[in-house]
Amino acid sequence: MRQSYTAVIDRPIGYQDRYGNNYPINYGYIPNLIGGDGEWQDVYIISENVSAPLEVFEGELVAIIHRADDVETKWILTTAGEIVTYDQIKQATHFLEQYFTSTIELL
Repeated sequence: MRQSYTAVIDRPIGYQDRYGNNYPINYGYIPNLIGGDGEWQDVYIISENVSAPLEVFEGELVAIIHRADDVETKWILTTAGEIVTYDQIKQATHFLEQYFTSTIELL
């Protein structure tokens, strides 16, 4: 059974960061869960059921992106029961993961 989490979205669809990256998916964090960088655990929201900017998202952990050249891992959340493929994750996260050497672990 997949674990459910509630994420706070601090970079919604359409957000542009200081480096000029435009976010095509919602990106946020799990409050009160510390990641490898000592900050809240970061999450990408990947779902065919979500196409609008969000403030909060409750979903299931389906994959983890491990970065070989960074202390952080990125979690992938999706809606309950939804199947997300390796290729969907790779394509949806390319806008940021292209700058890192990363692998995707499907859960």
